[in-house]
Amino acid sequence: MTVLAIDQGTSATKALVVSEEGRILSEAEIPVHPRATPDGGVEQDPEELWASILEAGGRALAEAGAPVHALALANQGETVLAWDPRSGRPLSAAISWQDGRAVDVCRRLAEHAEELRATTGLPLDPYFSAPKIVWLREHRTGEGVVTTTDAWLLHRLTGRAVTDAATASRTLLLDLDRVEWSARACELFGVDPETLPDIVPCAGPVGKTRAFGDPPIPVAGLAVDQQAALFAEACLDPGEAKCTYGTGAFLLATLGTTPRRSRARLVSCVAWQLDRTTYCLDGQVFTVGAAVGWLTEVGLIDDPADLDRLGGSVSAPEGVAFVPALAGLGAPLWRPEARGAFTGLSPGTSRAHLVRAFIEGVAASVAWLARAAAEDLGSALARLRVDGGLTRSRVLMQTQADLLQAPVEVYPSPNATALGVAAFARLGLGWARDAREATGGWRPAAVYEPACPPDEAEARLLAWRAAAEATMDLHG
Repeated sequence: MTVLAIDQGTSATKALVVSEEGRILSEAEIPVHPRATPDGGVEQDPEELWASILEAGGRALAEAGAPVHALALANQGETVLAWDPRSGRPLSAAISWQDGRAVDVCRRLAEHAEELRATTGLPLDPYFSAPKIVWLREHRTGEGVVTTTDAWLLHRLTGRAVTDAATASRTLLLDLDRVEWSARACELFGVDPETLPDIVPCAGPVGKTRAFGDPPIPVAGLAVDQQAALFAEACLDPGEAKCTYGTGAFLLATLGTTPRRSRARLVSCVAWQLDRTTYCLDGQVFTVGAAVGWLTEVGLIDDPADLDRLGGSVSAPEGVAFVPALAGLGAPLWRPEARGAFTGLSPGTSRAHLVRAFIEGVAASVAWLARAAAEDLGSALARLRVDGGLTRSRVLMQTQADLLQAPVEVYPSPNATALGVAAFARLGLGWARDAREATGGWRPAAVYEPACPPDEAEARLLAWRAAAEATMDLHG
């Protein structure tokens, strides 16, 4: 029994045909093209997202040369669009999770920030879906419904508009304790809850699709991308954590089946909902892979391999610090207006020092997220499992282990998100008995152990934090 697992991401859509044992039989990837706007927005063409699913899925199926028995879908999370629920026609561009134009919406609701955090587990920030929904309504269209992209894609696939519990928990509209839409949160944002999609578990069939031909296949296995990766990497017990290094870097730590609000200014949300709901902590560095793209565009590097070639040619950034806030700062600082910066430049600063500072800045940002998670969990992370394209950088991964003062274990596939929703599908269709069997056993492709003493790591972390705090108000 095979699954067509689709990961509809920010910069590409990946499709894998995955066997019942979790082995990848074929894969395909189609790029998509988010576009930045002069006013701080990031938008995507919904029809391009849909076409990329059809093309990537079709290519993976053709390469596999075998029928599939289910489809699983991972989504971008907080990205929203307006669409016609009768025809399925998009009525707006998709407003990306990276889009920061809803800052004013959050300012208007600032007096309700703590109430919203208590209800939803999320800080009031333009990163999440509800402020984007309000902005879209005020600046684009009042027609149709506005949902996260997964509900629209599932409507096109199955005729049914639903969202999974993990994705719903990223909207600022979900009652985290009850795992249902919050009437109060909807009231504050002016959202009619009747226009929101039904909330379903992450495993189990939600309909059938003929998008890839006959016979129709069940759609089962739904999750927001980061939670899917958390599941794939078998972070099933409280305190287990992973970080994905993609467009951004996202650290998630499993909490267990009791919802808790973060004291350390992380996000508390649904990890997945099966027979019971499992919760997690989440922290974000919004621009990581996207910042690598920027480094390439401005000529600091020629391609990602230069992170190791240049960054590895010097042992330290020699006082230079990089704050990866090109799209603002997420947890635990939550400064959407912040801007990226290099600090500490001198006549002796070279390209290699700048690249090394970039590596140090990313690793330090993630290390501070891990420290915040440890504060909430009551103990430091014993290890960090990692996935994503930038795990290919040996210098970044070693720097990460050094600043964490904990082992970093690299997931053996770059497709953790797609493998996670495939595992949800296997579980939901009864092909696996429990979560451990669904995720299967795996061994790290590499393990990085800390190679610097704790006092040195602490000094580097404090120096980076001072640079970050000094640049938080650098905006126009």
